[in-house]
Amino acid sequence: MGQFKLLTTYSPWLILACLAVGALYAWLLYSKKTPWSPKLNYFLASIRFIVISFLCFLLLGPYVKAVTNTTEKPTIVVAIDNSQSVGLFTDKNTLANTTTGLDDLIQKLEDHDFNVKVKTLDLLPNNNTDLKPSETKFTNATTNLDELLSETQAMYASQNLAGVVLLSDGIVNKGKSPVYSNYNFNIFPVAIGDTIPKKDIYIPSLLYNKIAYSGNKFPVVAEINSEGFQGGTTTVVIKENGRILDRKTVTLSRNQSSTRVEFTLTAAEPGKKHYEITALPQKGEYTTVNNTKHAYLDIIKGKLTVLIAAAAPHPDIKALRAAIETNDNFETVLYIPGILPLKAAKYDVAVLHQIPSRLKASDEALTFIRDKNIPALYIVGSQTDIGAFNNLRAGITINRRGSQTDQVTPALNANFTKFQIDETISADFTRYPPAEVPFADFALAPNTEVILFQQVGRVKTTKPLLTSQVNNDKRSVVLVADGIWQWRLTESATTKNEKPEAFDKLMVGVVQLLSAQQNKKRLNVYPVQDEFYVSDEIRFEADVYNAIYEKIYGQNISLRITDEKNKNRSFSFVNGEGFTGLNVGSLPGGVYTYTASASIDGKTQQDKGEFVVQELQLETINSLADHDLLHQLAQKTGSHLYYPTQLEQLQQDLLKADYKNIIYSNENLEDLINLEWLFFIVLALVSVEWFLRKYYGTF
Repeated sequence: MGQFKLLTTYSPWLILACLAVGALYAWLLYSKKTPWSPKLNYFLASIRFIVISFLCFLLLGPYVKAVTNTTEKPTIVVAIDNSQSVGLFTDKNTLANTTTGLDDLIQKLEDHDFNVKVKTLDLLPNNNTDLKPSETKFTNATTNLDELLSETQAMYASQNLAGVVLLSDGIVNKGKSPVYSNYNFNIFPVAIGDTIPKKDIYIPSLLYNKIAYSGNKFPVVAEINSEGFQGGTTTVVIKENGRILDRKTVTLSRNQSSTRVEFTLTAAEPGKKHYEITALPQKGEYTTVNNTKHAYLDIIKGKLTVLIAAAAPHPDIKALRAAIETNDNFETVLYIPGILPLKAAKYDVAVLHQIPSRLKASDEALTFIRDKNIPALYIVGSQTDIGAFNNLRAGITINRRGSQTDQVTPALNANFTKFQIDETISADFTRYPPAEVPFADFALAPNTEVILFQQVGRVKTTKPLLTSQVNNDKRSVVLVADGIWQWRLTESATTKNEKPEAFDKLMVGVVQLLSAQQNKKRLNVYPVQDEFYVSDEIRFEADVYNAIYEKIYGQNISLRITDEKNKNRSFSFVNGEGFTGLNVGSLPGGVYTYTASASIDGKTQQDKGEFVVQELQLETINSLADHDLLHQLAQKTGSHLYYPTQLEQLQQDLLKADYKNIIYSNENLEDLINLEWLFFIVLALVSVEWFLRKYYGTF
């Protein structure tokens, strides 16, 4: 239903003047003797009267006010907890009858002029709101009822949302409990699942480090919970690729606490490993789906060794050593001439503090590092032999201007991308006390990048403070600062957690940059993550390079993925410019290897790697429904709890609530002069008048 009104900007009494002008104009034009009949004369005078009056009327600024009313029916959302726990631990007949009953409820509500939508836990953009409850697959790997209800509230915020019918077992294993949130609609929970404790043994969690070093021993601890088997025994086994590595028989705790079982394994060759821990089923156990947990580890090469060589004892050395060792992948070895000897070992990175030195006592370390071609971090200070340092061609040349020094603090180069320095962490640099740098001119080699600039007071200069040179097999970083120990100490004293995160991450990033292997592959195919969950879509990306390592596109790439049972999945794709990745879909849990190949310049190039798909198993841990949570949720929103046999009562309560339609009014103003069809009417009238005058003669 709508309303239309014609209004004018000026007083409507002026319409009389418009009519008078139209009448006067028509009288002056058609009051004289004419060659046509009086009847035609009156007709032509009427047309002229209408046209002139209307044109004058337009000068009054007329406009149309249109009010349209839209009626919106009340909406009921049927929210379904389609998690695995509902499908696993609810009686199949009860679940089928309940979902079919919800189908009937939806039909009857729609017959009574309700708008009914269905939502499930998988809150994707393409979530099908026309899905029938009886068609729902209970396969979701987690339950987040708060997210489901909050998304419903947000989606229907501007609509006539009457309430939500929530089908659930009340088990929540992700996000916060919905009873701690506030919703602006009534919730009508329909409780399913089993609230009677069953005899069961399950593994709620595993405790282990996700990274282990090859050759080292590492523990895997399983927590065993039981219901109805307290005081009894169970056997727990750990397997790899179906092969039992160890087994232990344990006595289950008599109280509610977990029983811990610890296995000690030895990390073999580097790579990703998948271990399966199982509590063997017991007689009378309700379900065995929660008896198994999976552990996924990354076995990596033993720690990288960093040689810290110094010309003489200095507080900087302790700060550097402490920062580098915050990363478990690195261990440090110290060399100071005359105090600590140089150990002949395989070093991955070297830190040279004020070497080459004017004392010449540290030449042994410099010769060793250059002979072994070890990537190095050079720290330039007051004892550095600048001439000898420039001869090393480390990416920066220092031309001193006298013996003066500058007092500077670090300033981040936002264009440096070899490793990430968080902007929030870089703000800590502003609190650092000044360090000494030579007063000099600095020249950078073409392949050298600046990581940090020198800042004098509040002025950020273009002089480099920390630089990196990464060129094929040659890697070096130069820090032109003496007294950096004060930076770490000051940051520890001024941060809340007393941890110098900015300094430590900077030093670890530099060492990782130096220790990283240069990638000379012309085909680089890789998953976007190292670890996925079974519910994730797995996506690969690809980089292809020509002979001079420029990216090229349009290459046909073959990809083969192999699981632990040697089952292969093959894919092929083309890496176009702006390539968004190959989506291979979701995969079962396990460790996967992949091999990719492409023909580049007539030669076959290959790449390979590994990734992990983890089983979530959150839904199998708890089989006991939590109807108390649903009862609290109903009470909080002014409703009460329903059971599958009470769906008819739920229907009556919804209809009895007498939810009303909402009428929205929309007001639209339109200037009459903007209506094109009026122009054509006026044009038609004028044309008719002109034609008749010409046809019957004029005067």
